[in-house]
Amino acid sequence: MSGLCAGRVVAVTGAGRGLGRAHALAFAAEGARLVVNDLGVGLDGRPEPGGPATQVVEEIRAASGEAVAHGGDIATAEGAASLVRTALETYGRLDTLVNNAGFLRDRMLVNLDEDDFDAVVRVHLKGHFLPLRHAAAHWRTEAKAGRRPEARIINTSSGAGLLGSVGQGNYSAAKAAIVALTLVAAAELRRYGVQVNAIAPAARTRMTERTFADTMTAPDSGFDAMAPENVSPLVVWLGSPASAGVTGRVFEAEGGRITVMEGWRPGPSTDRDGRWTPAEAGEQARKLLSEAAEPGPVYGT
Repeated sequence: MSGLCAGRVVAVTGAGRGLGRAHALAFAAEGARLVVNDLGVGLDGRPEPGGPATQVVEEIRAASGEAVAHGGDIATAEGAASLVRTALETYGRLDTLVNNAGFLRDRMLVNLDEDDFDAVVRVHLKGHFLPLRHAAAHWRTEAKAGRRPEARIINTSSGAGLLGSVGQGNYSAAKAAIVALTLVAAAELRRYGVQVNAIAPAARTRMTERTFADTMTAPDSGFDAMAPENVSPLVVWLGSPASAGVTGRVFEAEGGRITVMEGWRPGPSTDRDGRWTPAEAGEQARKLLSEAAEPGPVYGT
């Protein structure tokens, strides 16, 4: 490999399997030292036996890389703080944070209870905010001490967060919120030398291979477009010094395709010097909608 991340310290959450594991291995292959976080839970977020983070660490070390496991719950303040602390105590620094942890509790909205909504939002959204907040506080301290970092945060959204996904109201809402969090963090942290971007990956993981079984099956031969390893090169680049100047962006990544998402932008508009009546407002809304581009289809429709 090119050593794109040689000397950097990278923390990846949810790195025991799937995309997180692929990211951790790809960073290690480019010379990074890793903090591999994974709570070791099932698809529904409940604990299961085994230690996937330790297994990934062993893979990295077997390839002559450096890595340490972290089993804390990054959706708690102490777990997120200990993630950053582990990097600093083990390696003396932290350069890149990849927020990737998550799970599903899919239900149609009329069957989605409050506990399942809260659980998914907690892990995906709060599990992004808390590590981001603790890492950013460290980097702000470094910048104020005259040691301006080349820090990187890569958040994980989803096409479900950009377009919606039937049966995934909780997951889609959390992933959409992660995009907004990314934009705010990019604006606030730029002054401290921190770049913040998000990816919306499509890949075969424990979460997707059941929900989208028809499209996630690995082919018998040829290019495996849904392999999670296809997403990791972009993540590694975003987490490296080579991505200087790139912040506040959202990328879709699937197979060999990379797309810069352009997000919400003003479309057709009208204005008047006064208040519309409801009927007038409706007439104008209809007119504007006839001029506007159709939104992308919601997944599952």
